[in-house]
Amino acid sequence: MRNTILLFLVFMQSLVAVAQENYTLTDKGGITVDGSSTLHDWTVTANAYSGALALNDKVFTSISLEVDVISILSTRGATMDKKTHNALKFEAFPKIKFEAKDVAFSEGDGQAIPGTLHIAGVGKEVVIQTRIQTLEGGIQISGSYTITLQDFNIEPPTAMFGSIVVGDDVTVNFDLVFAK
Repeated sequence: MRNTILLFLVFMQSLVAVAQENYTLTDKGGITVDGSSTLHDWTVTANAYSGALALNDKVFTSISLEVDVISILSTRGATMDKKTHNALKFEAFPKIKFEAKDVAFSEGDGQAIPGTLHIAGVGKEVVIQTRIQTLEGGIQISGSYTITLQDFNIEPPTAMFGSIVVGDDVTVNFDLVFAK
């Protein structure tokens, strides 16, 4: 009897393991951040990021994304990049992270993904509205999310002795393609 129960449990565990599909973030798509300042609007691009998701019976059992802060670069040069990295406290917190668990999977626009966003050492619960599409052999998640810098204890960078100040709100735009 004991062996029968053990065999049944092993069989059920193997069914669960087979049902889960694991995906890894590819280099297709991208992540940019748009902001403003008292002088001009600006955009920076995240050039190094990684992530994964697990899908089990129409539920994302986990979604993770990590962005290397040092890879966030602008077209305006090293001075702006340095100010961005310092504002994000890159030496103490080299990665920006997003984590979500047990999110219902549904295709289309307006799909809410609740999770925890960690920036500069501060974690906040957020709900990000996305567009989710299934692709051949993958899943695409895209959208945008506006962040208030001071919510993450980030002092907006300044230049020219404080006469140029970055706006407190920035918009993260993402187009993420995960493949099996």
